[in-house]
Amino acid sequence: MGILYEKRRRVAYITINRPEARNAIDFETAHELSNAWKAFRDDDDLWISVITGAGDKSFSAGADLKSFIPMLTGTSQNQEQVGEGGFGEITRGFECWKPMIAAVNGHCLAGGFEIMLACDLRIASENAVFGQTEVRWGIIPGAGGTQRLPRAVPLAKAMEIVLLAEPITAEEAYRIGLINKVVPQSELMNEVERWVATLLERGPLALRAAKQAMLQGLSMPLDEGMKLEQHLFTSLLGTEDAREGPLAFAQKRKPNFQGK
Repeated sequence: MGILYEKRRRVAYITINRPEARNAIDFETAHELSNAWKAFRDDDDLWISVITGAGDKSFSAGADLKSFIPMLTGTSQNQEQVGEGGFGEITRGFECWKPMIAAVNGHCLAGGFEIMLACDLRIASENAVFGQTEVRWGIIPGAGGTQRLPRAVPLAKAMEIVLLAEPITAEEAYRIGLINKVVPQSELMNEVERWVATLLERGPLALRAAKQAMLQGLSMPLDEGMKLEQHLFTSLLGTEDAREGPLAFAQKRKPNFQGK
């Protein structure tokens, strides 16, 4: 299987499982990955997702060019296999307000880099390297790299990463704000689990509303974004979770959120 999908507690764990190919994504794997993301999005019992790569060398090297380039150049009959969600499913038009974590355990290149960019929180091991290398091969990033990256880091750094197509280290990625944290490889999943545990203590509906407000607000004028924030804030007030939170605070205990 190109994708491993596991549910534990309220968390979906998605693993790109082609270590022999640096976890590059071919058509079959892309289809499995699309199904995994949709399953996470549509499962009300799941509140958080974690995506990583199998092994200790690669998160994902991106598209398996042998299978994708013929499709992109119109010489394949498989154009329909890239769905509306774009490469990796979450890179274009995929609406899911649940938090998504990328656990970057090695090479994170091209389409793999773009999948990482589409995640909300990004934790990397010290051996990880990051790059948008498409221009080396006469193409450009086609799954959000030219759009999300300049929104995530200063424009000059985005230009450098895309135009020079030279990978950067995990330390540099952290320095420019591309990722949230760098840890030793042996500690990567332990650190991810600490973040997951913290998120699971937060109100799941509040997490989704906050994510929606921030991401949708990026494309709005400030006054429109403020209206969106107020709408989402008001919509939460009638939920059981919004009643549980203040009650738990008054009773000096941890809230028991149910996502309702």
